[in-house]
Amino acid sequence: MNLLKALATVSGMTLLSRILGFVRDTVIARVFGAGLATDAFFVAFKIPNFLRRLFAEGAFSQAFVPILSEYKSRRGENETRDLIDYVSGLLALALFVVTLLGVLAAPWIIYISAPGFAEDPAKFNLTVDLLRITFPYILFISLTALAGCILNTMSRFAVPAFTPVLLNLSFIVFTLWLTPYFDPPVKALAWAVFAGGVLQLAFQVPFLLRLRVMPRFKLTFRHEGMRRVLRQMGPALFGVSVGQISLLLNVIFASFLLTGSVSWLYYADRLMEFPAGMLGAALGTILLPSLSKHYATQSSEKYSALLDWGLRLTFLLAVPAAAGLALLAMPLIITLFMYGAFSIADAEATRAALMAYSIGLLGLILVKVLAPAFYARQDIRTPVKIAVVTLVVTQLMNFAFIGPFKHAGLALATGLGSCLNAALLYYLLHKRRIHVPQTGWAIFLLKLLLAVCAMAAALWLAAGDGQRWVSAGAMLRIVWLSGVITLGAGVYFATLWLLGFRLRDFSRLEIT
Repeated sequence: MNLLKALATVSGMTLLSRILGFVRDTVIARVFGAGLATDAFFVAFKIPNFLRRLFAEGAFSQAFVPILSEYKSRRGENETRDLIDYVSGLLALALFVVTLLGVLAAPWIIYISAPGFAEDPAKFNLTVDLLRITFPYILFISLTALAGCILNTMSRFAVPAFTPVLLNLSFIVFTLWLTPYFDPPVKALAWAVFAGGVLQLAFQVPFLLRLRVMPRFKLTFRHEGMRRVLRQMGPALFGVSVGQISLLLNVIFASFLLTGSVSWLYYADRLMEFPAGMLGAALGTILLPSLSKHYATQSSEKYSALLDWGLRLTFLLAVPAAAGLALLAMPLIITLFMYGAFSIADAEATRAALMAYSIGLLGLILVKVLAPAFYARQDIRTPVKIAVVTLVVTQLMNFAFIGPFKHAGLALATGLGSCLNAALLYYLLHKRRIHVPQTGWAIFLLKLLLAVCAMAAALWLAAGDGQRWVSAGAMLRIVWLSGVITLGAGVYFATLWLLGFRLRDFSRLEIT
């Protein structure tokens, strides 16, 4: 398996999902704007998303994938199938209980997660109603993530990477065509979440059947592999919850600010997640099974070399992405969101948050590459300890920044916290000799800096004045933005080529 090709596949599918995600957000911004209804929905949607990461994409995958990779490498097909069956049975039971409790306890959850909403009864009650509709999403999407873990371990990366497209399509269909059938109209977004969860789960089932790894949902507490997963899940749950608690605390802070603050942070976060998903999540997805295999076979040199490859790719792509987000913040927001009810004031407020987020983009993506280096070794406690330190420091920065910078201060604290997290992770990897840097890093970074400077100059000259973007029509904005991005990318990669970079230098083969 060529990891660079696998990365391109996952990134390509992620790109499709992100493009549809921006279409989705543009449609939502045009129909609903940024106000009471969207604040209520984004809070209601964030809570099941938090639990999804807690039970599935975060803690579960960190605990399950390394052990599943070990079973696949060292044990036979029957033992691997048993592990899948027993782990999936316990996960499904836990998810059902959590979903039921969440629907029943919706008012108390909103009191805790967005206490500022309690001052406005209409806003609070609407958020509770939306949460009760969106909460079952945790059941559907977590089982989808279970299927994704299995498929990724079997080196079938494309299917899980494509699956999020279905949620975005659900949002678009419900917003454009079904909104008039709901009262209030924002409930269409909540039902889009519910339907999207069902579609994503159903889509992966045929691929599991074809590979003969469809979970049979057996239940026991005696299976050795399942008990190991549970032991890893404990610290993993705590570690993932630390990161998600930080995001929820941001919502709590923002709920006391001007109406629209939650939405401004959401739209900025969506733009920041574009490169984070295409690179960080994609690299983490393909690295974890391969690193786990090298750890299981005690190939420490290959382990370090693979991690070094991931770090170089991260710098190569994340640094220009961060610079591009900062330089093109206003053109991106105006082109994607400033239609209908989304005003110029909303665009300016979202821009402030996006520029603050861009400062920490490299750190955010590095965490998605460095943390799997610990998870693959079945060491979850170290990243957890670092996450706790990061959480404390981030909240101290929230208190320091929220006064002068308002909602943008929350984004800045999150970005700087990600940089601290990445720095501490790398320090320990280097100290423990888990990662031994390959030769040539100094000249690599120097050439990278020169290419980013050339790209930044091209973007600054091509983007022009922000007021021209406001007065331009929708089609002109899209064409103009596409041209500016293409120019920037062309200048960046042409400069790298002139400095001696070649695509084959980053190709890497791994045995599946």
